[in-house]
Amino acid sequence: MNKSFVILTGIFAGSLTIAAVLASKIINVFGFYVPAGILAYSVTFAATDVISEIWGKKIASQVVLAGFFALVFVLALIQVAILWSPAPFWENQESFTLILGRTSRIIIGSVAAYLVSQFHDVWMFHVLKKAFNGRYLWLRNNVSTMISQFIDSFIFITIAFYGVVPIWPLILGQWVIKLGIAVLDTPVVYLLVRLLKKENTATKTRRHKEVSKKT
Repeated sequence: MNKSFVILTGIFAGSLTIAAVLASKIINVFGFYVPAGILAYSVTFAATDVISEIWGKKIASQVVLAGFFALVFVLALIQVAILWSPAPFWENQESFTLILGRTSRIIIGSVAAYLVSQFHDVWMFHVLKKAFNGRYLWLRNNVSTMISQFIDSFIFITIAFYGVVPIWPLILGQWVIKLGIAVLDTPVVYLLVRLLKKENTATKTRRHKEVSKKT
């Protein structure tokens, strides 16, 4: 894979894992109460849509699976950090455990929601791509993301916050804000797809010339 793929996958994995940590804080966005990791997590859907469009369903599914292992690994590291004996002069163990201990439940919710919603997003994106003969990227991007985001919000909020806070205001609030972000990121998806297609075309042309010179 080329450098652009590596960078995009890195952004995907970084956004995915930090979203789980940031989600322990609830923020107010235009009157909607949502986990603070919402922006970072929304980036992952745009990333998988771009990867799906450029490199195909199989590669996108592999990236999603890699993200799953990243989340599980982060969960394990957090548990180790919580259980590890603190230095005698460090006095923040209680706060550390309170925040990251809550993050563990959030990550479990993230893993469950992530697997279902991301694989659904990749699947639906390609179903729509086939139905529209590769046209209407804006429609495929938004429809697949909108449905997948609701599935994600429902599963994640239910597991992470059930019994702690009222979950339906969080589910609906998170979904509405995610929809707004999905609409706003459509031009970015278009731009990235256009640039990456040009890059891939240039790379193929260069390789073809190199092969021609050798033969």
